[in-house]
Amino acid sequence: MPENDVPMWPSDDKDTSSAEPKGTKGGSEATVWLPMTGLANGKTEELAVPKVTPESGSWFQPVVEVEEEPDVPETPTPQWSAFEPATPVEPKQSEEPKTLFVQPVQPRQTDKPDWDQFDRGAEPPKSEPPKPEPPKPEPPKPEPPKPEPPRRPEQTRVEPPAPAPVPSATMHARPVRIEPAEERFDSEATVGIQQPEPPSQEPPAAEAETAPAPKPKRKRKALLITTLVVVLLLAGMGGAAATPKVSNRLGLPWAPNAPKGDIPKPAGVTRVLHGPDINGAGPTKEGLAAALAGPAGAPDLGTLTGTVVDAASGEVLWDKNSGTPLTPASTTKILVVAAALLSMEHGTQFSTKIVQGAEPGTVVLVAGGDPSLTALPLGTDSPLYPGAAHVDDLVAQVKKAVGGKISKVQLDISLFKGPTSAKGWDPEDTAAGNTYMAPVLPVMADGGRTDPKNDHSPRVANPAAALTQKIAGKLEAQAGGTTTAPKDAKVLGEVKSQPLAEFANSLMQLSDNLMADVLARQLALAKGAEPSFTGGAAATMDVLKQAGFDLTGVQINDGSGLSDQNKIPAKVLSEILAVAAAPDGKDPRTPKLRPLLAGLPVAGGSGTLEKRYADPASSAGRGWVRGKTGTLSGVNTLAGVVLDTDGRMLVFALMSSGSDQNKGRAALDVVAATLHKCGCR
Repeated sequence: MPENDVPMWPSDDKDTSSAEPKGTKGGSEATVWLPMTGLANGKTEELAVPKVTPESGSWFQPVVEVEEEPDVPETPTPQWSAFEPATPVEPKQSEEPKTLFVQPVQPRQTDKPDWDQFDRGAEPPKSEPPKPEPPKPEPPKPEPPKPEPPRRPEQTRVEPPAPAPVPSATMHARPVRIEPAEERFDSEATVGIQQPEPPSQEPPAAEAETAPAPKPKRKRKALLITTLVVVLLLAGMGGAAATPKVSNRLGLPWAPNAPKGDIPKPAGVTRVLHGPDINGAGPTKEGLAAALAGPAGAPDLGTLTGTVVDAASGEVLWDKNSGTPLTPASTTKILVVAAALLSMEHGTQFSTKIVQGAEPGTVVLVAGGDPSLTALPLGTDSPLYPGAAHVDDLVAQVKKAVGGKISKVQLDISLFKGPTSAKGWDPEDTAAGNTYMAPVLPVMADGGRTDPKNDHSPRVANPAAALTQKIAGKLEAQAGGTTTAPKDAKVLGEVKSQPLAEFANSLMQLSDNLMADVLARQLALAKGAEPSFTGGAAATMDVLKQAGFDLTGVQINDGSGLSDQNKIPAKVLSEILAVAAAPDGKDPRTPKLRPLLAGLPVAGGSGTLEKRYADPASSAGRGWVRGKTGTLSGVNTLAGVVLDTDGRMLVFALMSSGSDQNKGRAALDVVAATLHKCGCR
């Protein structure tokens, strides 16, 4: 509370009116009397209000609380001004004085008073009972406006607030001083006047209720955006539906492939797969000879031998020097696979183990003759050898079994014997970086390829040592060279290859040289022979002879056909395939040899025939011809099966010597395609 409750009014306050206000006193303090109308009998009373100057810091708007008196007639309100003198009326003694409350005007943001609240000569409107009028809401402004300098009263004319009707009673206005902190201090000069309650700073409820929120605007904006998005989506869908690809897929009426006429009635379909025709009439020898006269005599074939056999009857329909031994190249694999299927269980698997070594912390990788073991991560099947075992699986088993530190991984490759390359091989066949062969060792990953997903990727020089190093790295150990595993050593981990029938299928599809030579050694092991090139070749010949095949003129030095010293007559190849393709129950050897046909590549579709039969002269054989290919320098061979136009299965073996590789292959494909086109009767 300030030391002096009396408001300090500036001493230099001067009235701009022509006469001194009534009731003014000399000195620094003065009082201006404001007329009040609406009293009884048309009388006018005046309110004593302190004179305000710009230095006083605030203006006050008089708000009068009145006590209504019945049947008080309204009187005209004379014009008045805050700056002209007014005649005060003293209150009567007989009437009890009434209490008048003055509500201060809220201060503005500026430190100087607002001079625009009153104006000279302004005529106030007719008095009406005071009603709370909520202020009109103003839209939010991003930045508060800068305060404008105060203006003099002469600059702007504003309407003064309308005074409320007052009954005939004495009313007093009490000067109030408002501090910047919005605290009020009443003056001691006007004692006996009841102090009004401070006004609430909270906005009236009507303001909160009537204040509009910006939600409708947001809703309109959201609705506009949603409508725009829907329109764009519909336009995009319409544009997409107009494209041929989409309209065809959805079967829209304007699609390019939409039916142009009436949809035909569905025809009856018999969902029964039929095997080759074994009861009808097959091709005749004369008809077949006439059909093959041109293709089989093509000069691009060089020296050609071959034969065609009716699989159902076993009759030889066409023959051209089929008993003459020629270099078979990769068709040698037919003999090795046939011998393995005849003498071994089709579910046989080849094992790879890791056992406990002779020294603490040492383990030994024991090779079991599986070149298809893959280094691809678990869960990723090998595209070259479907169903192959994983190196990671073997390593995980070892870690679980040991449970401790492994310091060294050694390699045992004592399973195979003899040289790693065969008689008649080109020295480059096993050189590092070649794409079709690796040294024949009893263990390796992905056939010794550097890329486990690419059949034509380069091969490493020592695939067994490379696998040992890989496993040692996964076990955080060192590769310790070769050794022989202790007898009856504890097995720490073991994985197995795919079954024999699937192993043979991969071998035939890819014409995999390494797998063929490994299979020949596995056959030798199964027959008790030495697992080497010599032992594998001997075991193959023995099994086929025991099975009743005439091997006159056959000479083999390996299982892959890389040796140019191999010799096989065409009739041997056709005889083995004819038994594999014979009708069920006709030959007891057929069930054993049937998987041989499943491994034959399909013309224009799989394996080594995938990219062939694209020429117009041979395209008729696409999808119908299945055959095993063979290619060496100056050698082209093809042996397999084909269905003719009557659904009759024909077995063929064609061997060309002294022919160009590309031209010789194409000429052989034309011969096989002709067999498909021929009814040949």
